[in-house]
Amino acid sequence: MDRLQHKSKRNFEKWLKTDKNKLSRSAVIGTLIATIIASTPLLYSLHESVPTSKVWNTFLFTYESGFWEEAQYAMWVYTSKAIPLILLTIWFFTCRHWWYHVILVPIVMFAFQAVNSWNADAGKLDEGQIVVLLPILAIIVPSIYLIRAKMFNKINDADKTLEELEEEFMIKPKTVWGKVKQYF
Repeated sequence: MDRLQHKSKRNFEKWLKTDKNKLSRSAVIGTLIATIIASTPLLYSLHESVPTSKVWNTFLFTYESGFWEEAQYAMWVYTSKAIPLILLTIWFFTCRHWWYHVILVPIVMFAFQAVNSWNADAGKLDEGQIVVLLPILAIIVPSIYLIRAKMFNKINDADKTLEELEEEFMIKPKTVWGKVKQYF
């Protein structure tokens, strides 16, 4: 029985490594990303279905708008922060250019704004944003400049095109989790 399980496991692993499965997985992930991007206008307009009262009661939860005074306005604020954050995150994980780390700056900015909008009862909306962005800018901007300088040094020394150098400097983790692990 143990040999049969081992053989079955080996056959399943071979099946997972086939090109057909790689294409299938790629197609599923691509379809999911395309669906999210295509549905952003719908997601953005969902705030219109929220009542203009201070309290929004649904069968799942009750939302009290607090600082925002109207639940519909609060949902508009949340979606106006969340949708760009989602789109920028997708762009970051799918970008194949050498400068894709720069996308982290608006991602952090929108994440900071989203957290502040959820904690709006503090009354200091969008204040202190530069304090959060400065350390990220201090790391990303010099890094991008150094990569660019290195690329142009190699262009002057070699007969490579800019596309070939971009390919050389590109870090390509195989999975989304690999890209996430690359930064932490």
